[in-house]
Amino acid sequence: MLEKATGKPSGEVKVLATAQRLLKRPGAVKAARGLSHFGEHSIGWFAAGLVGAAVDRRHRKDWLVAAAGVVGAHAASIAVKRVVRRPRPDHESVEVLVGTPSRLSFPSSHATSTTAAAVLYSGLTGRNLVPALVPPMLASRLVLGVHYPTDVLAGAALGGVVGGLLRRRLARRPESKN
Repeated sequence: MLEKATGKPSGEVKVLATAQRLLKRPGAVKAARGLSHFGEHSIGWFAAGLVGAAVDRRHRKDWLVAAAGVVGAHAASIAVKRVVRRPRPDHESVEVLVGTPSRLSFPSSHATSTTAAAVLYSGLTGRNLVPALVPPMLASRLVLGVHYPTDVLAGAALGGVVGGLLRRRLARRPESKN
């Protein structure tokens, strides 16, 4: 196992350490851990899509496609992680406050699936869910010390692209029209 980096933080480590220092409060850590567990492997967002399908029978097929799209966005982030292979933050100035399924950091899969869910489910609910869902998840990854800022930004961008493409496709489907 590699030793934790020491010394004065610089670059993204400095930004991450500063964000964590400013945001890390007991309530914020508790909320961030809750978001982490909810978003793990996109399971919470997938479940939300299944609830949407159960409640909105008229658009059931679209909810199911959107829920699958969220899982697909998550899978895309895993594929990118395996190609890029960027290790997670590991510096004495950053405290890791939650376990992770891998040591790979870029992009944040939580940011990817959350943004995809927010974009897709916004189209199905008629409400812009992005401002309410995305920033808290992105901040939570920094609070927990498991991602660099560019990891969460890249994850959000990837989720936005996947969600946007699928949302556009759903909007064109004849059975999606009211």
